[in-house]
Amino acid sequence: MNRKKLQKLADSLCKSAKHFNKFEVECLIKLFNTLGVEPSDRHAVVGLDRNSFRNILHVTFGMTDDMIMDRDCFDVYDLNSDGYISREEMFHMLKNSLLKQPSEEDPDEGIKDLVEITLKKMDYDHDGKLSYADFEKAVRDENLLLEAFGPCLPDMKCGMAFEAQAFQETSDL
Repeated sequence: MNRKKLQKLADSLCKSAKHFNKFEVECLIKLFNTLGVEPSDRHAVVGLDRNSFRNILHVTFGMTDDMIMDRDCFDVYDLNSDGYISREEMFHMLKNSLLKQPSEEDPDEGIKDLVEITLKKMDYDHDGKLSYADFEKAVRDENLLLEAFGPCLPDMKCGMAFEAQAFQETSDL
């Protein structure tokens, strides 16, 4: 990709990519192009196929959980794929992601309390469950809620290492 085409694409993407500056967008475009994502024929769509994407998640970020690698964050939590994250799904995810502490208190009661707190924070339409729209609005308003029910993204250390390497290597290109 020539420099003029790269700058034009970066300018276009910067308008909607609020979390990245122009240099970062250019680096990401260069990185994307180094992944060998050119289509094999002229009618194919440019992009990563599922196996290539899973390989990047595994090798670069150490992700091995198939359920997480095959779904986006909302779908990871929507266990029965009905389009909503129910109280029961929240309870299940929180129970599996929280460390068990020895105490006289019933741990399930604490988890139920967390579910109610989460619903108050994220359930914008007050129907007792999270739709994708509820989830998206809550995460956009407070990105820490992205992993409210447990990890669904690579850990921060892997992400930071990837960013440092990607922005260094692509600026050298």
